[in-house]
Amino acid sequence: MSAEAVHRFRAMGCDVALAGGDPADAAVVLERWEAAFSLFRPKSELSRVNGSPARVLAVSQLFAHALEVALDTAAETEGLVDPTLCGRWADVAVSGRMVSRPSGLVLDLNGVVKALAVDEAAAALDGPGFVSVGGDLAVRGPVDVALPAGGAIRVLAGGLATSGTASRGAHLVDPATSRASESCWEQVTASGATCLDADAAAKAGFLLGERGPGWLDARGIPGRFVGRDGEIVENDAWAGATRAVVSCT
Repeated sequence: MSAEAVHRFRAMGCDVALAGGDPADAAVVLERWEAAFSLFRPKSELSRVNGSPARVLAVSQLFAHALEVALDTAAETEGLVDPTLCGRWADVAVSGRMVSRPSGLVLDLNGVVKALAVDEAAAALDGPGFVSVGGDLAVRGPVDVALPAGGAIRVLAGGLATSGTASRGAHLVDPATSRASESCWEQVTASGATCLDADAAAKAGFLLGERGPGWLDARGIPGRFVGRDGEIVENDAWAGATRAVVSCT
């Protein structure tokens, strides 16, 4: 992609880069997700749900879909990426557009919402291109991507995501303690078939600390880990993928 083909703007509190489509269309998609799920907008649907004392609530189709994805992600990551941030994700249920959760249990869907928005925006591109929002990337066709702590990789398809403390500080919550994670990693980058898959894997790898590389390897997920001391660790899946095709998909 030439520099002239890349559009840059702000959305969802992040820097956005887009190529291969209309930035106005992407901005509409991103704003729809932000308007529904922002924790900082009193009129967002998430704020309404969290502010309600009811155990069972009717929600929009978008909200129900995002919560179902968040609960599936919690199960797939063994509770590491948890929409309750306190290990109680199994107490939440979705049936159609009805949500059931213990009274007073607060939800935080930011573990999946940005990646879902990126995947939707990328699916709407006119042709080959990419959408990148604050470290979450979805591509349609090959894109060269700079990596944390130096280096670059060519992403052929799917998504690439980076999670950690470098840009947003200690914002990832360890559901085992309900406090900010004290991971040994500064940043973790993971690859996936979608941005959602990549983002969930990057978060899980970060929260697992020293066990992160092996956990991703056991699932065949390429991961690249940057330690607090700057040391770079590539798990076997990442090293194998980059040796084989000089890319990560």
